[in-house]
Amino acid sequence: MAAKTCAFTGHRASKLPWQFNESDPACLALKARLYDVVETLCETGVDRFLCGMANGCDLYFAEAVLLAQERFGEITLEAAVPYRGQAERWSDTEKQRYHYILSRCAAVTVMSEVYTRFCMMERNRYMVERCDILLACYDEGSGGTLSTLRMAMQEDKEVIIIPVIA
Repeated sequence: MAAKTCAFTGHRASKLPWQFNESDPACLALKARLYDVVETLCETGVDRFLCGMANGCDLYFAEAVLLAQERFGEITLEAAVPYRGQAERWSDTEKQRYHYILSRCAAVTVMSEVYTRFCMMERNRYMVERCDILLACYDEGSGGTLSTLRMAMQEDKEVIIIPVIA
């Protein structure tokens, strides 16, 4: 079975109905669905995962991959960081979470040393160009998740969408 790469895109915490309240039942349900999809992807040959490391769904995804590593061993997670100071303005708890995930990544690729108008788009393009499958937590709205989905579809990538609220 040929190895495959899955990239992820999803809403930031501020766009989620529960925002930063991860004990909300809808958030817990989304995290469980994400893990189930990651597990299924691993079972079908995906062994490399790319994450853009934004707060919200990106971090849920990264944590699901790290949890799946305990079962599948040889899967890897790469952080595609848009700019070096991505988490600077986050709460201390979120910064710790972010840096813990980075410490567990097989690779950390930084698009820019400083924030630029285009660093997020460059990060998204980097992930789409390197993936076979794009997994998205998306319901509606404009922004980076939608543009990344469109980019993947234009590139004829396989796309899996997990609704934020099922």
